[in-house]
Amino acid sequence: MAARIALRIEAPAWRAAMPGCERLARRAARAALSADATAPEGELCLVLADDRLQRALNRLFRGKDRSTNVLSFDSAPAGLGDVVLALETVQAEAEAQGKSLADHVSHLVVHGVLHLMGHDHVGAADARRMERLEGEILADLGIGDPYRLPAPGRSRSKTRHAKTSGAKTS
Repeated sequence: MAARIALRIEAPAWRAAMPGCERLARRAARAALSADATAPEGELCLVLADDRLQRALNRLFRGKDRSTNVLSFDSAPAGLGDVVLALETVQAEAEAQGKSLADHVSHLVVHGVLHLMGHDHVGAADARRMERLEGEILADLGIGDPYRLPAPGRSRSKTRHAKTSGAKTS
């Protein structure tokens, strides 16, 4: 893995909500990058944002006037791109799904990085492959498979995300 991982905290509440968030996010990104020997070189930027910023990005790039858990913005050929997480949405999902915030953040970082590396889940077969790869990467981090662990009141947890070309979003 030759990618450089930068991290920006746009919402200082991340530090209070999850001490060590920088280390954890970088660790998850490194794990995702290491899972693919053909991972592109360049810079990956992890952005820890809040719902306000995420909503603005989602509205600007996807035309959806709401926050979302994770967005991935492709910057190829210059680098990998950006993965942006929204604190309040991620916290609410973790709580609703009975997961720790750290595990959910790790999952979403892995998910976003995989999108930047060309993985997708548009079709059922692609979704199964991507979910399997996410589960393997998370297992290497000591985290249970988010697609196999039932959330309270649900048979299966799902990650809400989308992707567009140019400015990929997860």
